[in-house]
Amino acid sequence: MTAAGRDGARHLLALGSEARPAGSGAEHRAREYARGVLEDLGFACRDEPFEYSPFPGMYGTPAVGAMLTVTLASSAAAALEHWGRMTPALLLAGGFASAGVLAARMLGEGVLRNRWLRTGGVNLMATRGGDNPRVLLVAHLDTKSQPVPSVVRIAAVIALAISMMGAGALALMLTLAGVAPRSAWWGVVMLGVPAGVVLTACVTGRASPGALDNASGVAAVLSAAAMLPADGCWGVLLTSAEELGMAGARAWAARHPRSRVLNCDGVDDGGSVYVLHNGGEIDELVQVIAKASAGERLIVRRMPLGLLTDSSAFASAGWPAVTVSRGSYGSLARVHTRGDTLEAMDGRGIDPVAHILARAAEALAT
Repeated sequence: MTAAGRDGARHLLALGSEARPAGSGAEHRAREYARGVLEDLGFACRDEPFEYSPFPGMYGTPAVGAMLTVTLASSAAAALEHWGRMTPALLLAGGFASAGVLAARMLGEGVLRNRWLRTGGVNLMATRGGDNPRVLLVAHLDTKSQPVPSVVRIAAVIALAISMMGAGALALMLTLAGVAPRSAWWGVVMLGVPAGVVLTACVTGRASPGALDNASGVAAVLSAAAMLPADGCWGVLLTSAEELGMAGARAWAARHPRSRVLNCDGVDDGGSVYVLHNGGEIDELVQVIAKASAGERLIVRRMPLGLLTDSSAFASAGWPAVTVSRGSYGSLARVHTRGDTLEAMDGRGIDPVAHILARAAEALAT
């Protein structure tokens, strides 16, 4: 691998100074910067437009969160006020089914099919040495903000899921035995309703500069591209609308033959290096990344509940895909907030992760 271009901090400074909502002028400027870097490295770049609905990404989580919160509260009220042995179970079943139908329309391929608020996005694809690379280095360009940081949202998803399972068990107990502890019902309400309110508040805004999420990931991919050998067939995909239902990744996966995907999303100055996955054909990817990360502390784990990245979209389409990230719980506390700025990081963690990405891509391409 060449030593040239190991300048992730420079890329971070160029990309992370302003919010880059999908479809905005700022995202376009970031794309053009990346295009210039990649073309200087000998990559042939092309834009691939796609259409999608931002509605699921903007309102899906609040809508599902609100429905589940009402379901939990109403079933608990039915139990505590003695509305009948089966009423809590029926309310839970109906509410959960309705939320499931809504989630099915909002999540997954629904972001491409939904007719509400249709708009367009642009993915940037760069290839060198051929048009069909076996490995794609992927990162998303766009940003979003939310009233609560990612770590709080993840905790809320987990708390609400535990509460719904607890309410289901209590409703079944009430239906079969005619009794369920009132204190337990109050417990699921006190845990689940605040969590549901948090999720309901997770509307999408445009205020976060996204230095960590995901100027740092793009910077790592650009630096990794500079470390790749001159020979070989290489591909870099910079997606749009990841923050709006991973629309860019879903559109790409729907149109192109499978490749192995090394996605990079969030590279903080310190913390552990994570390989996050959604299952599927990942053993080879994990083994290669582990070998490439010699000297770095590597943690392999399933994607946390409530966290989605572009690799999740590729994995759902059957592609071998993982996300490489670096950070800590403190990093997640900045993501999607106004505090995700260049002042909070200097980019020193980017080049080591870029080195891992480049070595792993090289091994997977052989």
